[in-house]
Amino acid sequence: MNIYVSNLSFNVQDEDLRAYFEEYGEVTSAKVIIDRETGRSRGFGFVEMPDQASAEAAISGLDGASVEGRSMRVNEAKPREEKKPRSSYSNNNRW
Repeated sequence: MNIYVSNLSFNVQDEDLRAYFEEYGEVTSAKVIIDRETGRSRGFGFVEMPDQASAEAAISGLDGASVEGRSMRVNEAKPREEKKPRSSYSNNNRW
């Protein structure tokens, strides 16, 4: 199961995120999302757990947990929605 974790402290690293979830079972991957321009955490990440029961236990156990003074939000990740391509031509721009 892919899990979305938000409201993370900017100090949380991939290893920290993995450690929080490993208390509930095997973690396939844990990734804090980093801003490309600043190199700082964006305050959210994703955790992948292969066992559904362990993942659900982690979600219920960690959602709302206080980590470094912030209350984590933990949910099942939703599939990424495809964005429509932006057109360089707008109907509002008339010559």
